[in-house]
Amino acid sequence: MQGQINRRGMTAALLAATLALSACGNSEAKDAGGDVAPPPTTVGTENVVVVSQAELSSGPAISGNLQAAQEATVRAQISGTVLQTLVDEGSRVANGTLLARIDDRTIRDQYLSARSAVTSAQSTADVAKRNLERNERLATAGAIADRDLEAARSQSEAAQSQLADARARLTLQEKQLADAQIRAPFTGIVARRQVSGGDVVQPGGEMFTIVDPTTMRLEASVPASQLAAIKVGAPVSFSVSGYPDRAFTGRIARINPIADPTTGQVRVVVSIPNAGNNLVGGLFAEGRVASERRTALVAPSGAVDVTGVRPFAIRLKSGKVERVEVELGLRDEDSERVEIKSGLASGDTLLVGAARGITPGTMVRVSVPSDTPAAAAAKN
Repeated sequence: MQGQINRRGMTAALLAATLALSACGNSEAKDAGGDVAPPPTTVGTENVVVVSQAELSSGPAISGNLQAAQEATVRAQISGTVLQTLVDEGSRVANGTLLARIDDRTIRDQYLSARSAVTSAQSTADVAKRNLERNERLATAGAIADRDLEAARSQSEAAQSQLADARARLTLQEKQLADAQIRAPFTGIVARRQVSGGDVVQPGGEMFTIVDPTTMRLEASVPASQLAAIKVGAPVSFSVSGYPDRAFTGRIARINPIADPTTGQVRVVVSIPNAGNNLVGGLFAEGRVASERRTALVAPSGAVDVTGVRPFAIRLKSGKVERVEVELGLRDEDSERVEIKSGLASGDTLLVGAARGITPGTMVRVSVPSDTPAAAAAKN
């Protein structure tokens, strides 16, 4: 949106400059000897731009596909037949919401057997403990031999071990019984449902994919040479496919400490708030890290020649071409504009494209298409 406003402002300034240049071109110029000067060279409005104030931002460009910041694939922990699925794709679920049920009849029988085994083992351990306590009292009084006390102690220890084993088996059966109830790991939206009622699942089989859309992330790479221009927390402005007229913002959340040795790229992760759930995973996004931003005097990059010792621009002043050396500052690669620190002023008209090859000192007239507001004003 800001770019559209800047372009409209530049267009208005360009039309104003064109009127002034056309007025200069309409008057006949004479040289010192009184002879009529050669006719001015004509250029179109597409070959002129106007220097103006605008906001610039610089930083490395990034692009990639959006992903939910939190995503989980819910997998089966036990084998069995899916009795029922309770949610569909797109359903909103809370943490712990029941998603599906797996047939647990065999597991339930094993659970009941394990619980009975614990009860039996507990009774045996209690009897062995009481017998040990009695033998310890008798041994203190000298009524039994030491070997009888050792036998009672061994029996008690064996009973306690059997009880611990029975309890572990019961805990396992309780977990498997709970695993037959498939629940959401966190609050989010069901992105995919891979099973239906009647399907047979095995441990590790995918059943559901849950995502939390309130925060998205963009994983991208930047050249290692531009690593100094980014930092954690730096703002990122980007556009998303499907939303051509909207601008989104995020911030650098993480920077990989290791560069890819093959590509020389460094992986970065951008965190993007998505409270309105407008963004969805898989959309392509491209933008730029705003490492530096300010309002300055700017000109299109194509209007400045940087191939020589000092950069220069070709200015059209009072209908005559002149070469002007300039000092450059911030470059905005996204809008293809550059900051002019010195050499030009706001409202100056510059030649671009093929018109930049016109020899300095040449008189130039701007040809305005007849169907433009500037042409209508020039006629009046």
